[in-house]
Amino acid sequence: MTLEMVSFTSMDDATPDEIALIAAEAARHRKENLVPNLVRQLEAMQGHTYGYQIDRYTHSLQSATRALREGADTDMVVAALLHDIGDDLSPDNHSEVAAAVLKPFVSDEAWWVVKHHGVFQTYHYGEAMGIGTDARERYRDSEYFDSCAHFCAAWDAVSFDPDYDTLPMSEFLPLLQEVFGREPKSWGDPALQVESPIA
Repeated sequence: MTLEMVSFTSMDDATPDEIALIAAEAARHRKENLVPNLVRQLEAMQGHTYGYQIDRYTHSLQSATRALREGADTDMVVAALLHDIGDDLSPDNHSEVAAAVLKPFVSDEAWWVVKHHGVFQTYHYGEAMGIGTDARERYRDSEYFDSCAHFCAAWDAVSFDPDYDTLPMSEFLPLLQEVFGREPKSWGDPALQVESPIA
């Protein structure tokens, strides 16, 4: 008999078959719904300008367009597309939110760049805000410092242009499907610090 639903009400009482069912359902959900959910989250940022000349959705597409046109690898283009996806959910730590979404699927470099881009962006506006421009220097020894600096300077900080020829979402769907169609990094490996997909 095929198990369709667990019988427990506390995970402490779960059987191996029940956990296997939940893991299989989580994998199915990831395969069928993750990319559409991410696109919906991006599309939800339409109209939110926060005072910029373009909304956050267009900024995301524009950043990814610049990365793609420069010849960045797939992981970095997807990172550019999703780097601000946490803005509406948690604006004060949006970089970490976006990085958490990406972590199981992208290179360490792409993950690190997204996680730290908020700090690196202050290099471009910190003086105007009165907070200084050197916050990123605490990461100077990172092997990804230059990548993050470039990400911000070439793709993020300049992508607020209403006249830029920004590519539509349809251009990035195959890249999203490629990245999020990968088997995620093992959550059982403590070095990765990726959470279990079933709890």
